[in-house]
Parts: sequence; structure tokens; C-alpha cells
Amino acid sequence: MVGSGKVRDLYAADDAHLLLVASDRISAYDWVLPTEIPDKGRVLTALSAWWFGQLADVVSNHLLSVDSPPVPPAVAGRGMLVRRLQMVPVECVVRGYVAGSAVGPKASEGEQLSTPVFTPTTKAAVGQHDRPMTFDDVVATVGADLAEALRGRSLAIYTVAADIAASRGLILADTKLEFGISGDGSLVLGDEVLTPDSSRYWSATEWSPGRPQASYDKQYVRDWLINDSGWDRDSGAPPPELPAQVVAGTRDRYLAAYEQLTGAPLPPAPPSR
Repeated sequence: MVGSGKVRDLYAADDAHLLLVASDRISAYDWVLPTEIPDKGRVLTALSAWWFGQLADVVSNHLLSVDSPPVPPAVAGRGMLVRRLQMVPVECVVRGYVAGSAVGPKASEGEQLSTPVFTPTTKAAVGQHDRPMTFDDVVATVGADLAEALRGRSLAIYTVAADIAASRGLILADTKLEFGISGDGSLVLGDEVLTPDSSRYWSATEWSPGRPQASYDKQYVRDWLINDSGWDRDSGAPPPELPAQVVAGTRDRYLAAYEQLTGAPLPPAPPSR
């Protein structure tokens, strides 16, 4: 293993390739929760692969294969063989609607923005907080040309993806993207893309600005932690175990997002080896 994040584990396949394995772990408020969500890793992998295909005409990506082989049988369904990239130290967030940290006195929950906005953050280490960045901060970090490319590519991806989601009855409220530089100097989309971990998906038919939205992402877990668990996120204490109904409800939402977007059920888990 060459690295481990909140949800994914990274292994060296060879000098030019990596194996990116999605676990069933789930994180919220910069904590990895003590309870896993069954089938979550398979949803993240399969949906990322689907979106990489949908966006092939918009941006190149790092994915080589999700098939086994070359993905080892032990992680089939959860592993992606990808190109090695020099990752850009910026989280590229695009928002089309007001949600989460964007809610404030002048912006109500669920309100659609007049145009999507690029709201980048730092890429903090596990256990630390991402911090908002201005565009000038991005320029100072990566240079003007790359900053412009990140913004332009991120907005283009969001626009195409939001249209695809809308055609399937979902609102893509916001998303977080990660990019890297390939060996030939090209800007490449990496990590996961447009999953319920990295994006907010809302039901288009139930959308109603001014209140929390019916979601197909991990907002369900966030809401339980803040409203019903008794956990104080400012205490420094780790969050509690998720109860069975929250685990099941989260799993159902992730599966529903996959099925509604792709029009197909999640492929069955490979047999145990």
C-alpha cells in the first residue's frame, strides 16, 4: 500500500499505474465513521467508471480498467486500475445550488444559483479541514494557466453532468473534482467522479427551495449525526456507531443514485475467492 485516505486505499501496480480500491468506509465532518455501509465501495467504483465514460468528450481521465483481470479478484468490483498522476493540490468544487456550507443569511437552502460557481478548497490531509480558497489563492498555488484550466474544466464537467442528471430526474446540486497532471503534461480528471460521496444529488420532483432536500448522498448520515445522534462535533470526541436503520437508509440512497443515473441495477458482487 502506498497510501490510504478516508475511503480509498492506494496500491502500486507498477511504475506507471496504481490500483485504487474503494472501501465501504464512510466519512463525515472530517471523521471516518466507525460503521461501514455495505456495497458502498462497489457503488463508488461502478458509478465513477460510468461517469468517466459519459465525460470522455469533455475531459481525459485516469481510469484504465475496472475489470478483473487486470484488477485483482480480491478487490474486483471495488478496484480501479488507473494511471499515475501528479495530483493538483486543489479540491475543485462546483456549486449550482445552495447547500451545506454555502447556506447563509442571503442564500437559502436549495436555492438555484443564477450560474454555477467554482468554489475551490485546499486539499487537507486526513483528519484536517479543507479551507476555502479564492481564485487568486489557486493562482498563487498552481499558477495562472493551470488555475484557469481547473476552473474551466470543472465548470464544463458540472454543466454536462448536471444536464445528464436532470434527464434522469436528479438535480446535481454540487460536486467536488480532483485533477492531476499526466506524464505528458496534460490535465487529467482523477480520483472518483460524481459519486454520492463527492456530490449532492437531489430528487428533481421533490425539489423545493427553502428547506432541506430529498437527497441521494451522504447528507442523510450528516443529518443523523447532527440532529439525532447526540454527538457534539466540536467536542473533539469521535462520532458514534451508526444505527442499523441509518446504515440501511444510506445504502438504499447510494444504490438508488446509481440505478437512477445509469438506468441499471448495480452489478452483483463477484464471488468470493
